[in-house]
Amino acid sequence: MKRKAIVASLAAAGLLSLGAWGGIHADALWSQAHAAAPSTQQAPQAARTVVQTLPDFSSIVDANRGAVVNITVTENEKTSAQSEMPDFGNDPFWQFFRHFQVPQPQQGPTHGLGSGFIVSPDGVILTNAHVVDDATDVTVKLSDRREFKAKVLGVDKPTDIAVIKIDAKNLPTVKLGNSSSVRVGQWVLAIGSPYGFENTVTAGIISATSRALPDGTYVPFLQTDAAVNPGNSGGPLFNMNGEVIGINSQIYSQTGGYQGLSFAIPIDVASKVEQQLIAHGKVERGRIGVAIQQVSQGLAQSFGLDKPEGALVSSVEKDGPADKAGMKAGDVILAVNGQKVENSNQLPPLVANVKPGTKATFDVWRNGAKKEVSVVVGELKSSQVASASGGADQNGRLGLAVRPLTKDERDQAQIDGGLLVENVTGPAQQAGIQQGDVILSVNGTPVKSVAQLRALIAKSGKHVALLVQREDAKIFVPVELG
Repeated sequence: MKRKAIVASLAAAGLLSLGAWGGIHADALWSQAHAAAPSTQQAPQAARTVVQTLPDFSSIVDANRGAVVNITVTENEKTSAQSEMPDFGNDPFWQFFRHFQVPQPQQGPTHGLGSGFIVSPDGVILTNAHVVDDATDVTVKLSDRREFKAKVLGVDKPTDIAVIKIDAKNLPTVKLGNSSSVRVGQWVLAIGSPYGFENTVTAGIISATSRALPDGTYVPFLQTDAAVNPGNSGGPLFNMNGEVIGINSQIYSQTGGYQGLSFAIPIDVASKVEQQLIAHGKVERGRIGVAIQQVSQGLAQSFGLDKPEGALVSSVEKDGPADKAGMKAGDVILAVNGQKVENSNQLPPLVANVKPGTKATFDVWRNGAKKEVSVVVGELKSSQVASASGGADQNGRLGLAVRPLTKDERDQAQIDGGLLVENVTGPAQQAGIQQGDVILSVNGTPVKSVAQLRALIAKSGKHVALLVQREDAKIFVPVELG
C-alpha cells in the first residue's frame, strides 16, 4: 500500500512523464503498483488525466530539425526591423507589434539573422519577406553546417511571405498541414534561430486564431504563447502531427523580446502566396471598394441582428465593384462565397483571395433581412502613386497608394480634405501607417490631392511628419523617407 500511495502522489503532482522511466510508461507503473498492492479503491481520474496529456515533442523535432534553416542577410542600408519601428512612448493609440529578425547594426552594410524551412527537396525555402527584402546577399545554413547562397524568387510584403531557393538536391523537407483546422488550446512547437542560436525548440499553445494586426491586413494571424524571439522570424510552427501550420512572423513587445504574445502566418495563406510568387513573381488580390468596421453590440441591436457579427460597410467607393453591384453603406456582410464573416478583420483576406475578374456572392444584412449581392471582384493595385517619381516604383520615397476622399467619406470623418491610404509599403509601412488611414497634412501643410502630396514629399528632406487620422484619433507619425 505504501508503494501505491507514493506512485499516486507523484502522478497527481505531475512528476510522471508521458515518456518513460527506464523504458517503462506511466500506465505500466500504475499497473505494477496495483499488482503489488491490490485494492478496491480506484486511482484518482484527475491524476491519470494529467499524466496522459503531457506532450513529448522529441519525435517531431527529430523528424523536422533538418528541414529548418538559418538565414543570414546583408543589406546596404543601416536599418533593422526593430530600429525602424518608431517609439510613441505610452500612447495607447499605438501597439508595439514587431518583426523579429536579429539586427546586427554597424557602419556600412548591415547584417541580420532569420529562419526558414525547406518545402521542396530541390531547395525551395519559405521565410518572411522582412527577413530577405532589400537584401544584397542571402546565405542559408543547413543543420548539417553546409552553407549556400540563396536566390530570392519572390517577396510579398502584404502577407510578409518570401520564397527563396538554394542550389541543392535531395534535401529534407517539412510536411505542410491545414491551418484552417487549428483550434485554440492545441499544443504547438516552434523551431528557429533566436539571437542566432540555431535549431532552438520552444513550445506553447494556440492562444487565438484570425488575429488582425496593425500591419497585417490580409493575414488572419495565429496567436501563440510559444517563446519566439529575434531570429525566430520565418521559422516554422508545428502541430502535434509534425505538420507546419504557420510561419512565425511577429511578436507583441514593448522591450523587443518575448512577452508571451507571438503571431504566425497561417500556412494556408503562405502556400497560396508561394504558388503565385513562383508562377508569376507577384500576387494578385481581389478588391470590392468598400470601407468596413466592426459590428459592436449596440450596432447589432440597431440593425436587428441577433448578435454582433459580420463586417459593417461604412462607405462604398463610387463606381467601384461593390457600388456597381448595388452594395450600400449600412450593409453588414455576413459571408463571402459561403464562408462566414464572424468579425470585420476576416473580410479583407477573404476578398483578397478571390481572383480578380470573377464573381463573388456576398450575404449581406440589409433592412432587417438577408440579401445576396453578386459582385465582380476588381484587382487591388499596388502602384505607389504618391512616390516622388510619380510612377509605380515599388521603392518610392513614401510608399503609399492613396486617393482623395469622397464627399460621403469626408462628411462621415468630419474633415475637409485628406487622402485615404489604399495600400502601404516601404518607409510608410515601417513607420506604422496602415491601410484605411487618412493623411491630413505633411509637415503641417494640409493635403487635398495626390499631386499636392507628391510635391510636398519631393521637396522634403530625409524625414517628414504626417498627420494621420485613424477612426476618431489623430496623431503625428514621423517617417524616414527612402
